[in-house]
Amino acid sequence: MSEKSSRRGLVVVAIMASMAMIAIEATIVSTAMPQIAAQLGQINLYSWVFSSFLLTQTATTVIFGKLADVYGRKPMILVGIALFLVASVLAGFAWSMPSMIAFRLLQGIGAGAIQPVAMTVVADLFPGNQRGKVQGYLASVWALSAVVGPLLGSIIIHNLPWAWIFWINVPVGIFAALAFFLFLHEEKRTRVVSIDILGATLFAISISALMIALTEMETTVSGYAIAALAVFVVTLAAFTWQERRAEAPMVAPDLWLKRPIAFANLAVFFASMSIMGLTTFLPMYVQTVLNRSPLVAGFALTMLLLGWPCGATIASRTFARFGLRPIMIVGSVCIPAGTCLLVLLTSTSSAVLAGAGSLVMGFGMGLLNISALILTQDSVSWAERGSATASNVFSRNLGSTLGAAVLGAVLTYGLANSTNGQPITPEQLRGLLNGAGEMMTGGEAIRLALQHALHSTFVVMLLIAVLIVPVCLLVPKHAAQREAQQVS
Repeated sequence: MSEKSSRRGLVVVAIMASMAMIAIEATIVSTAMPQIAAQLGQINLYSWVFSSFLLTQTATTVIFGKLADVYGRKPMILVGIALFLVASVLAGFAWSMPSMIAFRLLQGIGAGAIQPVAMTVVADLFPGNQRGKVQGYLASVWALSAVVGPLLGSIIIHNLPWAWIFWINVPVGIFAALAFFLFLHEEKRTRVVSIDILGATLFAISISALMIALTEMETTVSGYAIAALAVFVVTLAAFTWQERRAEAPMVAPDLWLKRPIAFANLAVFFASMSIMGLTTFLPMYVQTVLNRSPLVAGFALTMLLLGWPCGATIASRTFARFGLRPIMIVGSVCIPAGTCLLVLLTSTSSAVLAGAGSLVMGFGMGLLNISALILTQDSVSWAERGSATASNVFSRNLGSTLGAAVLGAVLTYGLANSTNGQPITPEQLRGLLNGAGEMMTGGEAIRLALQHALHSTFVVMLLIAVLIVPVCLLVPKHAAQREAQQVS
C-alpha cells in the first residue's frame, strides 16, 4: 500500500469515527434520557433535549459548508470536533434541564460542522467510483450506531454515572481530531472572500424559528408556534434580499437552483420525510396493533438498517455501468414500494410484512442517497463543493424534521378523532406500549382506533414517497451522464 493510500485510509477512519459520534448520539441519549430527566427535573422540557441538538445542527450545516469552501476543510472539521467535545463534557456536568438544553445546542453546532465537512473531505480525496464505496462505509456506521446505541446506553445507565453517555465521545473525538490533524493535507488555496455575516445570521435565525415552529406543532398549533412561523417568514424574506445583494452570499442562489442539485436535494428531502415516519411509527404499530414484543418491533425496524448499507454498496459498484440518474430512479421506486407494504398492514398481518417494508425502503434510501450526494458534489467545482454537500445534508435534516411534524400531526388528528368517538389519551397509549392493553377497559377498541390512526399515517407517508419518483425523473439526463463519466 502506498503512503498516499495509507494516509487516505487513516483519514477515512477519522471520518467514520467523527460521524459515529453524531450517529450514536440520538439513540444513546434517547435510551438514557428518562433516567437523566428524573434526576434533573422539569420533565416539560424533555423533548427539547433532542430538538435543541437538531435545531442548531440544521441551522449551521449550510454555514459551515460555506466556511469550508473559504477556509478549507481541515480547520472547519477540527473546530466542529472541538465544539462537539466541549459540549459533551459540559453536558455530563449539566445541573438542570435548561443547562442540558444549552449544552445540547452547542453540541448541535459541532455536529453541523462535522457532518457536511466530513462528507466533503470524502469527495475531495476520492473519485466518484471509489467515493461510493466510502459513502457505503459511512452508511454502515449509521446503521451500526442505531443498533449499538440503545445497548450501550442501557449498559452505561445501569453501571456508570449517566454523564458517561456524553463523555464517551471524548476519546473518540480526540482520536478523530488527531488523525485529521496529522493525515489530512490540503493544498494551500488563496481565496480572499468577504464573509456574509448578515446572511449567515439571518439564515440561522430563520431555520431556528422554522424548527421551533415544527417542533411545537407536533403536538398542537399554539400561539408560540405561530409566532415562530412569523419570525421564520420575516427573516427568510430578509435573508433572500441579503443573498441577492451580497458579494459572496452564504447560500448562493445559482448553486442551490442548479437543476441537478435542486432536484437531487428535493428527492432527498421527500425521502427523509418518509423514512422519519417509518422509524417513528413502525415500532409503535408492531407493538400495539400486531401485539408483538418490543424485540420484534426492533427487528422489524432493523431491516431498514440492513437494507440501507446494502443499497449504498450496490449503488457504489454500479455507478460507472448504469449512471447516477437510473440508480436514483430505481431507489425512488423502492421507497414508495416499501411504503405500500406498510399500508397493507392489518391487525392480523405478520411482523415479517412490516420488516419487508422496512427492508425495501432502506434499500431504496441506500440507492437514492448515495447517488444524489455524488451527483450534487460532482456538479460543482472544489470551491463550491462544501456548500453543495451542505445543501444535501441540510435537505435531509429539514426533511426529517418536517416529516416528524407532518406525520405526527396526522397521528394526533387520528387519535383525537378515533372511530369509537373517544379520543385516545396518552395514558391509554402508554398502556398499550407497556403491554397492558388486554387489561385496560375498552382495550380492543383503543387498539382499533390506534390502528386506523397509524394506517392514515402510513397512507400520508406513501403520498410523500410517491413524489420522489417524478422529482428523480426531472434530474437532467445530460448532467447525470456527465457526472457518471466522471465517477467511472
